Amino acid sequence: MQDTASFMARAGAFLHRVGERLQGRAIPPGPTLRWRRRNGTGGLEAVPAVAAIRLDDLQCIDRQKDAALRNTRQFMARLPANHLLLWGPRGTGKSSLIRALQGEFQAQGLRLVELPREHLQDLPDLAALLGGSASRFIIYCDDLTFSAEDQDYKWLKTALDGSVRGLPDNVLIYATSNRRHLMPESMQENRDSRMIDGELHLSEGIEEKLSLAERFGVRLAFHPFDQDQYLAIVRHWLRRLGGADPDSEETRREALQWALERGSRSGRSAWQFARDRAGRQGLDR
Repeated sequence: MQDTASFMARAGAFLHRVGERLQGRAIPPGPTLRWRRRNGTGGLEAVPAVAAIRLDDLQCIDRQKDAALRNTRQFMARLPANHLLLWGPRGTGKSSLIRALQGEFQAQGLRLVELPREHLQDLPDLAALLGGSASRFIIYCDDLTFSAEDQDYKWLKTALDGSVRGLPDNVLIYATSNRRHLMPESMQENRDSRMIDGELHLSEGIEEKLSLAERFGVRLAFHPFDQDQYLAIVRHWLRRLGGADPDSEETRREALQWALERGSRSGRSAWQFARDRAGRQGLDR
């Protein structure tokens, strides 16, 4: 009897220690989560609700929307799907598209986990934690770029490899970047490439950089908007925000002046102009 009591006491102490070690490693409730590191320990925290963006709000990127939507549908249906890389200039809708996808599939149980670039070394721990859940997760890496000396990209490369140390079936990585290959390319690396028997053999540096982006099965390019596209986005947001005269010559002139002063005809500039104009019109009323 004494031995049984002693065993139960030791077992209780062991379970208590395990609980302490797992503290902060539970998956909190909520559709959007963020990985944070405090006092040397990483863990997930719930992100407060943010303003939702709808897929219909993303104008002039129909090809990219269709491809990303189809891939996410496959993932949610537990069919084969690919990791996704969205690359292109700032303000063209890359991050907004990922957030809109999460809103589109939230009712089906899709959860978004933001992983900052500086915590990529925690990707194996995060993947192991998410792999024990019945939910479907997209790990979201925003503005993912690496310097020439940065070695953190190797954590991402290993996860995307599909190896034993890769990601569980209920996890995909969706990333955005301003660079097509995620890493800078130097002139010296191009000089190091060689022609052998009439074939171009890239330098080891270029091969390494190309191989990282190529691990994303779906790579979608975003391009700067032309003037007509920019104005179409302005009109869309003015209608959504209740602004008056979205098709007027005055609106067109002010929108172009707004873009000129900011040096950008991006979707973000169009959205900011529409908010400014709709707000001013509201005050006047």
